[in-house]
Amino acid sequence: METIRIKYFSDAVPPLCQVDGKSDWIDLYAAETITLRAGESALIPLGVAMALPEGYEAHVAPRSSTFKTYGLLQSNGVGVVDWSYRGDEDQWKMPVYATRDVTVEAGSRICQFRIVRNQPPISFQVCEHLDGPSRGGFGSTGR
Repeated sequence: METIRIKYFSDAVPPLCQVDGKSDWIDLYAAETITLRAGESALIPLGVAMALPEGYEAHVAPRSSTFKTYGLLQSNGVGVVDWSYRGDEDQWKMPVYATRDVTVEAGSRICQFRIVRNQPPISFQVCEHLDGPSRGGFGSTGR
């Protein structure tokens, strides 16, 4: 079991925990109440900083209910927090775009994360042809 050192910036954020038997994603919470109008962007403070183990990174993604509940889109798709982002002031944040007027209350679950090992070193070799059969191009699966 890995142990990760964590610093909390807000009492609105409950202690993080991994829920056994459900998922290996861990919920993150808004650290303060934030109000957005449709079309606005913001960085929602998540109230935590962590010292991830060297060689790991965190992937931060919206919860499945985030868009339905708040009309928020994570504006960078999936956030990546690398292990070197571990200073005393390195609070995690979720970049969002509001599709409607919304208020997110402090303590609301709005995203989730998991940690993964960094990709191993790779190199690229230029070639004229690849070995696999053609699948019909991008977007062709299921046709």
